[in-house]
Amino acid sequence: MKRLKQIKEKLFSRPVENQHGNGLFATMEELVEQRKYVSYLKQYKAKTASAIMAGDVKSAFKGRGMEFEEIRGYTFGDDVRDIDWRVTARKLTPYTKLYAEEKDREIHIVLDLSPHMVFGTRNELKSVSASKVAGLLGWLCLENNDRFGCIVFDGNDTYSFKPQNDRANMMAILKKISQTGENILKTFKQPQRERLSKPLQQLRQNIKSHSTVFVVSDFNEFDEDMQKQLAALAKKARVYCVNVFDLLEEISPKAGEYLAENGRERLVFDTKSKEFQNEYKSYFAEKRERVRDFCMKFAMKYIEVRTDISLFKQLKI
Repeated sequence: MKRLKQIKEKLFSRPVENQHGNGLFATMEELVEQRKYVSYLKQYKAKTASAIMAGDVKSAFKGRGMEFEEIRGYTFGDDVRDIDWRVTARKLTPYTKLYAEEKDREIHIVLDLSPHMVFGTRNELKSVSASKVAGLLGWLCLENNDRFGCIVFDGNDTYSFKPQNDRANMMAILKKISQTGENILKTFKQPQRERLSKPLQQLRQNIKSHSTVFVVSDFNEFDEDMQKQLAALAKKARVYCVNVFDLLEEISPKAGEYLAENGRERLVFDTKSKEFQNEYKSYFAEKRERVRDFCMKFAMKYIEVRTDISLFKQLKI
């Protein structure tokens, strides 16, 4: 009994919520923990890259710099695509071009933590998955010596962090993400006053050319104004749209009657009919396809993240 009491005190000496958000919000511990997945993300990217043609898609974090540096004699292992054939013909021996590595890039995250992100049926809410995506990308930035900036949007207020390459700034960003995720649990029933187009416009007005931007959202409010801001942003930066969604937004629930509530309204619906299931699936599929087609039209990269699948397996960047 004494041993059992000691185990109980050790496990429950403080509230579980202080250690883990239970899928309702991302704690600081969980966001810091994302750092260990950077190596897994790189390994997954390496396996994926070996299966596709080089140069198919520009990477946000890896790839040869475009600034020419010098020409030197060809050595074993150099990329044959970099051979300077003019110099090679003149010298009668192979020469290759060297390019300066891209450094000090600016990576921006626009993190949508609006009330509509407070939804989830598997593992965690969409807001939690989105927060972890931001954390994982942030740690990847620091490891690649890039400057990481973030805009956290809660549906009413916007919190901006300028791009920096230091741990202190990273921890400040993670703290704000965690606090915002916890706060929206208390306020998600309140009406949303602002749209995601506002922080997008703010970023577009201040961002440097050739930066990279990740917009992490469920794109629930993919209206004309948001499309306008994204299209304008794509002219200045490389844009990645990370669409976070729940399993229930891909597969209709099992046959039966369900009660849905958004804090202000209640709805009872029956999923037994085949017609309902088909319409249900088509609605969400068309919604994602609309965002995907828009990204393709304006040369933006589209990434889907489902809340019940490991993040590093889905972030093909």
